[in-house]
Amino acid sequence: MPHSHLHSLGSQMFQSRFVLIFSLLLSLPLLFLLAPRILTPRQGPIPLPDELDDLALFNRAVAINLRSPSNLKSTFFRLGSTNPKLKIAFMFLINTDLYFAPLWERFFNNGSKDLYNIYIHADPSLNVNDPGGVFKDRFIPSKHTERSSPTLISAARRLLATAILDDSLNFYFALISQSCIPIHSFAYVYQLLFNTRNSSWGAIKYRSFIEILSNESILYDRYNARGKNVMMPEVPFSEFRVGSQFFVLTKKHALLVLKDRKLWRKFRLPCIRVQSCYPEEHYFPTLLSMEDLKGCTGFTLTRVNWTDSVNGHPHTYRPPEVSPQLIYKLRQSNFSNDHLFARKFSPDCLSLLMDMADGVIFKD
Repeated sequence: MPHSHLHSLGSQMFQSRFVLIFSLLLSLPLLFLLAPRILTPRQGPIPLPDELDDLALFNRAVAINLRSPSNLKSTFFRLGSTNPKLKIAFMFLINTDLYFAPLWERFFNNGSKDLYNIYIHADPSLNVNDPGGVFKDRFIPSKHTERSSPTLISAARRLLATAILDDSLNFYFALISQSCIPIHSFAYVYQLLFNTRNSSWGAIKYRSFIEILSNESILYDRYNARGKNVMMPEVPFSEFRVGSQFFVLTKKHALLVLKDRKLWRKFRLPCIRVQSCYPEEHYFPTLLSMEDLKGCTGFTLTRVNWTDSVNGHPHTYRPPEVSPQLIYKLRQSNFSNDHLFARKFSPDCLSLLMDMADGVIFKD
């Protein structure tokens, strides 16, 4: 082959390679711009069979309360009477092993078995172990859960319905995560929830402890996470609220949540902007704010540190931070009583927390 032809061919190959490299360099900014939209998962709607199963469960829970002699009208008369005392339903919504089970076990052993029930919802597709002890066989029929999707609302409602069907004496319903710990004794928790006669919360004796916020800067983005004005007309922006995912609801409000169909039609819709989608932090505060704001304290009993949150996750406490001083600090609240629970803690904090259990955590 003539030398001139080889030179021309080499020059063409060099130019082609240069064009390819130059094109790739130009496309990098565009790739970074579009990657979040391409890679962000798009949740589909909740499967219809799951919806129908849940609806049947919720209807049974509402119906049995109406038929039961221990309905809400007679529930209040049980307090201070010779009848069995009302109970707290502790509802664990988890997607890993319950690695603080030993600490919670000691918490429950601090109280009377007649004053509480335990229910655990765990994604069936995950390998979650039964921790045994007081938690043995307390797993309820569960379905798939996914972050930034309404499946977390469904799971919480499933726990509420199961607890109502299981024991008519369940009156308070506390939603707990696997990274949450108790920071007071069981006796302290029970007394605070039921002995409110001398409180400054107003005429309503028994209220739900749920955070309800209306002036947060994130509200507009969260409201439009499913699309602009998709929440209308059921949920006007002026009624949209945000709050903690973890709450303590009265039986009245638990039933209100199970009866709801109107707001659920909106909140069950999948988001198109997943980075702004946290339905479980909006559904419960919005619903209870619209239906019975006076029956809610407006604050949560679970302490969370959002000062250095990452990707929507709050601060996670690790072993070097665990101390009696931390427990005392986590108890402090700007409202009329202490926090009763706190999150998030890493699993390797367990041994340190167990060492402090009797002398600090459960010493009120």
